[in-house]
Amino acid sequence: MTVPNATAIVVAGGTGERLGLPGGKQLAMVAGRPVLAWSVAAFAASPAIGAIVVVCHPDRMDEYRAAAVEPPGLRSVVLFAPGGPTRQASVASGLALVPDDATFVVVHDGARPLVTPGLIAATLSALEDDPSADGAIVGQPAIDTLKVVDGHAIVQTADRTRFWAVQTPQTFRAPMLRSAYERALVDGFLGTDDASLVERAGGRVVVVDGPRDNIKVTVAEDLALVEAALLFRKDGGGA
Repeated sequence: MTVPNATAIVVAGGTGERLGLPGGKQLAMVAGRPVLAWSVAAFAASPAIGAIVVVCHPDRMDEYRAAAVEPPGLRSVVLFAPGGPTRQASVASGLALVPDDATFVVVHDGARPLVTPGLIAATLSALEDDPSADGAIVGQPAIDTLKVVDGHAIVQTADRTRFWAVQTPQTFRAPMLRSAYERALVDGFLGTDDASLVERAGGRVVVVDGPRDNIKVTVAEDLALVEAALLFRKDGGGA
């Protein structure tokens, strides 16, 4: 099988105000590296990824490069794009730097440092194995009981067998993702994730079952969970 030609867009524009740490969540240290460095390194280790576009606040590009890209000595081409007022605008900014010949685009939250090359490869394989799919995103089936609530009153208990919690990476055929973003811009549509834009544009998106530790760093307590998972992997307890 040939190696896919893919470009990664790592979205690192969040300020991390809820984390309460100088430099925000992207530069918070876990297991000896900034959060963002772990995310970028996973894509750099994937043979399918030809280039990585980091999207961040325009005033922090040099800071992020110095802290999260240069120290590991990554061989991959790492470009920087300015973030926008919304996550969707930030991804669009990164998409503008994706090479024209890229077959796939993988979008990932920089604050999900537990992503692995294997998980990235799984989304790409899902698209290669299913020509009718336009996107493949990571998620897990819901395990908690789900309630439909009005205010604080329960209206209905949902059938959780039909619900998945979705995360990133989210991988798409490049032409479809570009078309979906262009259509959303023209229509003024703001989606909840990249897949929602592709779905709205008529694309077919499948879900890849991912690990439940693929959490997004949001509050300070998340850092301890991420560090424990990374140290567990280092000791041979995981991929």
